[in-house]
Amino acid sequence: MTVAPFVKIRRDLHKIPELGFQEHKTHAYLMQYIGSLPQDCLEIQTWRTGILVKVNGKKPTKTIGYRTDIDGLPINEATELPFQSEHEGRMHACGHDLHMSIALGILTYFTKNPINDNLLFIFQPAEEGPGGAEPMLASEEFQKWMPDMITALHIAPEYKVGTVAIKEGLLFANTSELFIDLKGKGGHAAYPHKSNDMVVAACQLVNQLQTIISRNVDPLDSAVITVGKITGGTVQNIIAEDARLEGTIRTLSVESMVKVKERIEHIVKGIEIGFECKASIDYGAMYHQVFNESKLTREFMDFVSDRNDVELFECREAMTGEDFGFMLEKIPGFMFWLGADSSFGLHNAGLNPSEEAIGTAIKLMTDYFTFKGNSR
Repeated sequence: MTVAPFVKIRRDLHKIPELGFQEHKTHAYLMQYIGSLPQDCLEIQTWRTGILVKVNGKKPTKTIGYRTDIDGLPINEATELPFQSEHEGRMHACGHDLHMSIALGILTYFTKNPINDNLLFIFQPAEEGPGGAEPMLASEEFQKWMPDMITALHIAPEYKVGTVAIKEGLLFANTSELFIDLKGKGGHAAYPHKSNDMVVAACQLVNQLQTIISRNVDPLDSAVITVGKITGGTVQNIIAEDARLEGTIRTLSVESMVKVKERIEHIVKGIEIGFECKASIDYGAMYHQVFNESKLTREFMDFVSDRNDVELFECREAMTGEDFGFMLEKIPGFMFWLGADSSFGLHNAGLNPSEEAIGTAIKLMTDYFTFKGNSR
């Protein structure tokens, strides 16, 4: 099967990145392509902006799931590619355009080369936020076609094309968004004693948050708190009445996540007392760890090891977050890194993964599903 059509699909999708649950153009594009395929063995359901496509097997005894994410990120693209984003402030900076084109390539193959077992292709919205996997998993549509096992991949810019990186057990961390709003008393810059300055309070809070990892988390465990955005005040000569911190929490254990949040709440209460202000905490989207089931993961690793066209690398766990973890919590399966060889990393405005990874993944996964779906 030629790869060129799926490179074109990737470029088409790269032009129209959309945020979670707003993927209307993306949904329409995917539906148009899926509708152009032979429909003899296909069944299709939609859920919000997501799509479920079942390829009915010849003699099914199980259903194998394959999930791809479809949303983009709120980033201004800086690649200068001829097919760069047409949506200002939006970019496929996490490789979901490649993920979708790979999924369509695998789907296309199996509409013409059916296997014994059923295949379920899951085009999931809102992976980047607010989180589409958990509600999609609970939906009537998904429950109707609940797979017996499930797989997914994620591009990895740091690995060369032709590399598959994976491990049994924990692959990605538990993650949570973090939003803290501070409300004080504004006033004239010349009279700070008559105000409660929330810029100063926010700066103190950022510093105190960093002590949680060094002093409240087991040194043999791992966790990180990142404050990626601070806003506060209006102009240079008015003391800020409001401030907002936006960040993330990432931990390798559920226990550490509980502990970190407990300490955040204690520290924020201290800020309220110390600066005579009001504070509120919102944890936003919280993603469950990605935990690869040992038996299926080892079987896949053995499958990859026997190939000459792909190199297997047994990697370490990462602090990356992925809401595919919710699916793996309920369904046995695994996720792996796919080498994509970009000098810029994930969530970077310059990300430009190698399109050669598309063909590598389509070939690998069509072979794997053929092996898995015909074995008895």
